[in-house]
Amino acid sequence: PGQDMRKHVIMTLLDTEQSYVESLRTLMQGYMKPLKQPENSLLCDPSLVDEIFDQIPELLEHHEQFLEQIHDCVQNWHEKQKVGDLLVQSFSKDVLVNIYSAYIDNFLNAKDAVRIAKEARPAFMKFLEQSMRENKEKQALSDLMIKPVQRIPRYELLVKDLLKHTPEDHPDHPFLIDAQRNIKQVAERINKGMKSAEEVERNARIVQEIESHIEGMEDLQAPLRRFLRQEMVVEVKAVGGKKDRSFFLFTDLLVCTTLKRKSGSLRRSSMSLYTAASVIDTASKYKLLWKLPLEDVDIVKGASQATNRESIQKSICRLDEDLSTLGQVSKLSETLSFPHQSLDDVIKDLMAAIHRELAEKQSLSFSMAFPPNKVELSTTKADGTESFIFEFPNPDARLGFEQAFEDAKKKLASSKNCLDPEFLKAIPIMKTRSGMQFSCASPSHGSPESSHEVWVCNSDGYVGQVCLLSIRKEPTVEACIAVCSARILCIASVPGLKRAYSCFFPPFPRRGRERAEKKNDAWGSPSWEPMPAQPDDAGPQPCLHISISGSSLELSEPVDGGNRELVPFDSDDTDDESSPSPSGTLQSQASHSTISSSFGNEEIPSCKEATAETTSSEEEQEPGFMPITGTYSQNRHGESPTDGRALRRSSRGSFTRGSLEDLLSLDPEAHQSSMWLGTEDGCIHVYQSSDNIRNRKNSMKMQHAAAVMCILYLDNQVFVSLANGELIAYQREAGRFWDPQNSKSLSLGSPGSPITKMVAVAGKLWCGCQNRVIVLNTATLAQEHTLQVGQDGGRSVTCMVSAGTGVWVALQSSAQVRLYHATSYEQLAEADITPPVHKMLAGSDAIIRQHKAACLRITALLACKDLLWIGTSAGVVLTLAVSAKAAPALVGLSQGHTG
Repeated sequence: PGQDMRKHVIMTLLDTEQSYVESLRTLMQGYMKPLKQPENSLLCDPSLVDEIFDQIPELLEHHEQFLEQIHDCVQNWHEKQKVGDLLVQSFSKDVLVNIYSAYIDNFLNAKDAVRIAKEARPAFMKFLEQSMRENKEKQALSDLMIKPVQRIPRYELLVKDLLKHTPEDHPDHPFLIDAQRNIKQVAERINKGMKSAEEVERNARIVQEIESHIEGMEDLQAPLRRFLRQEMVVEVKAVGGKKDRSFFLFTDLLVCTTLKRKSGSLRRSSMSLYTAASVIDTASKYKLLWKLPLEDVDIVKGASQATNRESIQKSICRLDEDLSTLGQVSKLSETLSFPHQSLDDVIKDLMAAIHRELAEKQSLSFSMAFPPNKVELSTTKADGTESFIFEFPNPDARLGFEQAFEDAKKKLASSKNCLDPEFLKAIPIMKTRSGMQFSCASPSHGSPESSHEVWVCNSDGYVGQVCLLSIRKEPTVEACIAVCSARILCIASVPGLKRAYSCFFPPFPRRGRERAEKKNDAWGSPSWEPMPAQPDDAGPQPCLHISISGSSLELSEPVDGGNRELVPFDSDDTDDESSPSPSGTLQSQASHSTISSSFGNEEIPSCKEATAETTSSEEEQEPGFMPITGTYSQNRHGESPTDGRALRRSSRGSFTRGSLEDLLSLDPEAHQSSMWLGTEDGCIHVYQSSDNIRNRKNSMKMQHAAAVMCILYLDNQVFVSLANGELIAYQREAGRFWDPQNSKSLSLGSPGSPITKMVAVAGKLWCGCQNRVIVLNTATLAQEHTLQVGQDGGRSVTCMVSAGTGVWVALQSSAQVRLYHATSYEQLAEADITPPVHKMLAGSDAIIRQHKAACLRITALLACKDLLWIGTSAGVVLTLAVSAKAAPALVGLSQGHTG
């Protein structure tokens, strides 16, 4: 009987799976494919078709395969037949979970797309009706679309039934347990998605009913709009007294209506959970006064309220003084003997006007005298700012509304941009002197130890300071170091030469330079191929250590391979800060250099032979070696493919492998990244690591005739722009560090209009000079194109960043940012920061708003993770989604400052 029940459950699974696959095929064959035909493109927009049937082809493909497997299982049924393994194989796939998750996440969008298509084109409605009549089950599109949502819970029930009729010793039992767990995870994901869908539908019905209750309200329904709360308030007016009002707060909208209560009390039904009666007073009558987006409304509080009250009191005092003065004028006019009726009339009219103004101000002052119950709302419009004052029944009601209002605004700002950045922390920088201001910053690209460092520069005009900011775990200032006696204007991280060799190397079984030269013919010179690791049990091999120090040569006895370790060493790898060029540094670093090579068992050279073989290489040696040391073992099975090659270790632990001549001529500093700092006094300080700057010793120092404006690394060159209009391109030879004498120079600007900004775009160098951008070929330094930014030649390019296929450019003292195509150079878009900045400043004092609006300009641009960050002179930080398909919207962040 148990086996019969198992087979019965399997047959049920087969039947329901067959029905499910048929439904998916109907969606594909009866709806999706016909709508995809060119002749039916007028029935529904192609983009809506893709949205409606998203993931349907993938679901059909998967379940057709699963149906075939279940069918084979039934055809070959026997007592020990397993089906759990098929379920585990099917429902443990990440791809299936992702398909169903994507379908559930898109389910609401798909339903909304169907609604939009129905409203937009009546012919689409007729197509749906005809397709429903033609399909076998006579199922509507909405009935078919819900099938994938309902299917997973059905699998859960079937597996539960199978387990009930499967003994624990049956080979299928453990597989069914695993299948049950996998299916449950998918079902939980779908249930969560469905609860979200039901919540959205409930909210949509409530919004629809609220719209029907407010006279004059139209187009209240919108995707993702939810109703939050209703508040009965009293609007306090300077003229006209007090008026009953009702607030309707939504996730993105604030609605204010007149209020006419029928019952005299608020009534809400607790039974109607899915209607407006459960959340608002449906017995009262409402008429629309205004509705405003939450982005345009702010609650005025704190200093602004105090400033407003103080301003009103000052106005009342001035009006009292004016009345007193007019009273004195009236008395003086009575002493006139000449007829003065017209003067009396003017005085009378003036006094009446002042009395009216005084009454309004006193009423407004009285209305603001009880802040615990009152809220002042400010809205920004094209013609200025308008304020409203509302009185709540009690302080708790006011507090609850304020909290809900602020929360809604924050969530709205976040939803406007899915890439809305999360604020982590404000990092105070230690000031060694007063008046220090930030000037520039750059991440370092050096060793793994320094790869999580940012160098932040600040100056007061007399001293340049570098703060080392560690971001390995939490942003932390590790050190603040004064590096020069001038303002640091720019900084750039310059990578070292890339290494194309392995860090683990096998032995070198051959000896001598002559054999190395013979092998170079087969391997190429130099050759840097990675090599297989040696077995751990490689036996001890003799090893010769050659230590080169200055012009002398020292030989050490071979060490036992079983006790080999890297030999410790000391190094003087820095130079004094006052060194004018790297030559002193390179010379000082030649004090110690070790080349290690191991030899095979077949021939062990004597010290004399080794000396003869290496002396000529030592004579060819150039200065510039950092201390290196290393020992190696030989493969016990014979020759290594790198016979005759040596290995070199730098002071930082990096390895270089090649022939002895190559190792002796290679400059180890070439592989080290460096930081270049440009100063106002025309000096460039080059540091190879944070250790160097901590010791206040730079690796290189270059003096120029004018202030260093910009530094940029591109195509193995460092480009430097000077304040005199000159552009310098520093270059390095293969295997060498940067040489201050190896450079090219050209004049692109003039002392009055230098290159103020440089950006790498699509392999080209974009240089901002005045209101022009000059595009250079980095190989030839030839000008390939010039584009003009705006019409004002007096404004220079101050900000420029590359993002995707576009370049964003802002001019000096400008509130506009422009987007240009990276290769066609045409202007694609322009955005004005004024409206979003005004919105962010709406809650500030009037004098602050006026001051910041008068001098508003873009001060910084940064492109990061599909967001354009815009810094402004108002202290407001804006973001803009650069990957948005529609016109991107500027969003203000609350983490700026408005002081």
